[in-house]
Amino acid sequence: MARSHRDQVFETLFLADAVLALPAMAAALVLGGRASGTERRLRRWLYITAALVAARLVVACVILSGGMVLADSRLLVQVPLAVLPVAWAVWKPGRTAAHVGVSGVLLSVWWLFVPFGPQDTVYVLIGSVAALAMIAGLSTGLGRWRRSGSRVSRMPWLSAAFLLVPALALVLGSQANAVPGGHHHSAAGEVSVDQLTGPRDREPDLRLTLTAARKTVRLASGRTVDALTFNGVSPGPEIRARRGQLVEVTLVNTDVEEGVTVHWHGVDVSNAEDGVPGVTQNAVRPGERHVYRFVPNRAGTFWYHTHRDALDSVERGLFGALIVEDTRETAFDGIERTLFTHQWPAGDSSALAFGRDDRPTRYTADAGRPVLLRLINSSAEPRRIRIGGTRFTVAAIDGNAIQGAEPVGPGTDLLLAAGGRYDITFTMPDGPVTLDYSGNQGSAALAFSPDGKAKPADLSDGSLFDPLTYGSGALSAPDSYDRTYDLRLDDGFGFSQDGFGFVSSLINGRLYPAVPTLEVTEGDQVRVRIANRGVNDHPLHLHGHRVRVLSRGGEPATGSPWWTDTLNIAPGEVFEITFTADNPGIWMDHCHNFEHAANGMIMHLAYTGVSSPYSADDMPD
Repeated sequence: MARSHRDQVFETLFLADAVLALPAMAAALVLGGRASGTERRLRRWLYITAALVAARLVVACVILSGGMVLADSRLLVQVPLAVLPVAWAVWKPGRTAAHVGVSGVLLSVWWLFVPFGPQDTVYVLIGSVAALAMIAGLSTGLGRWRRSGSRVSRMPWLSAAFLLVPALALVLGSQANAVPGGHHHSAAGEVSVDQLTGPRDREPDLRLTLTAARKTVRLASGRTVDALTFNGVSPGPEIRARRGQLVEVTLVNTDVEEGVTVHWHGVDVSNAEDGVPGVTQNAVRPGERHVYRFVPNRAGTFWYHTHRDALDSVERGLFGALIVEDTRETAFDGIERTLFTHQWPAGDSSALAFGRDDRPTRYTADAGRPVLLRLINSSAEPRRIRIGGTRFTVAAIDGNAIQGAEPVGPGTDLLLAAGGRYDITFTMPDGPVTLDYSGNQGSAALAFSPDGKAKPADLSDGSLFDPLTYGSGALSAPDSYDRTYDLRLDDGFGFSQDGFGFVSSLINGRLYPAVPTLEVTEGDQVRVRIANRGVNDHPLHLHGHRVRVLSRGGEPATGSPWWTDTLNIAPGEVFEITFTADNPGIWMDHCHNFEHAANGMIMHLAYTGVSSPYSADDMPD
């Protein structure tokens, strides 16, 4: 996926730090082997190690240009652990100084690849300094002991002592990320999520059934997918309701062994209707059914999808569009299409498509008619959509209308977060209009033209649409907040799914279920600062609420109020958001790249006094 220039810069910086750390570690290990050799050989490897450590310091200082939140763990712990001992060894070369320098570099690299949260900084620093002091003492003592000629003294005591640090860190990390027995996402409360339901005292205005079943789906190219469908089709049937209507949906599971739920993405339903297994309900097993009741309170483009085994089940087809129309508005008198950007698992590869169109597709659109395209990203990655052939207006983001929206030029690209939506409008010109994926080389592209015969045009990447400055009517930030939270998103090694491995999924150094719950009380005004310090995009989605973007990278939002429910946070980006705690319950807050969520990038927003009777063993992703 094409990125903005800033994203590319910080992604490069984070990668550069990791790349420099590896040769620094290798040089330090060689230095450790030369610590008892001649001073000339010792100095050579000291200088090499020092140069690599100095380069890491420079990179960390450049990262600081994006804000202290991006660089704090590097500048407070990682780099000092390497710089100070190595500087001492360069200033006063010797066996003990070299051993301490080696240990400092190795600890620095360790904490780069095993990230910790701000809550652990003091403990990590104290433990690391204590480890270096222990190494210094052992080095001095072993030097004297070995002069006695004892064979036992020749054993690798220093290496064993140093390995105590990562071993202890692994033990503590495994305990911190262990699933507590009877974990119910919150302390006992007087209100259960089962009581927070949609209306039960009147007849629904719209009643329908969604039946989940296995079926083979054929894409436009002829490729087939071993799919999961709603009512025999994927994407599932488009649901249309009006704002304020009571909607009743009965979910029936025919033969989806993994189990099924339905989450109403972007609709602020009552908590019991949210469709999250293990939090608001149990997964619906084959032969079972479940009834959802909710009243959408905002018009716009939304969608629904399963939240059980979503990494596999959404990719295979358990999703569909939910369009909520405003009761005060007349029906749109023009050409309207809902377009999913989706990546299908087709055989041994994957197929990028608009809906099921995985090849160039032509549509007829009469010149002079208004066109409304509802774009929904149901795939795991953010998608950069290229639009050429006409000026267009971004009318809404995630179902939220844009104030003061003005047309942007043809060639403007849209970055669509995983799970996010854009409504775009334009008047059909005499010539063709093309939609394509950035870097897709036209394998899945759409062409609208008056005669329906035009092929999709070749498009190059254009300028990137920026919601931060688009439109008018920006709101000032609240004067005060009842709750304030900081979230740091990192890549690194951690304990996930009963194993230890590299994941792009850490929140404040923790993985689900060890990520602390954000606690609020109804009526609270909440501010959250989120910093992405890894090399992957993270589209964060808060259930049950919409949030307003206050700033990005310290730059205040100056366009239309940017309301969203799925915010893509690219490498190096720091967002400040706010929301009002006005929908009691226990809500998921997670990365909508379901692979990241499955690895542990999940937390919860819990209202005081609310509890859940469901078990965390029924993991949602």
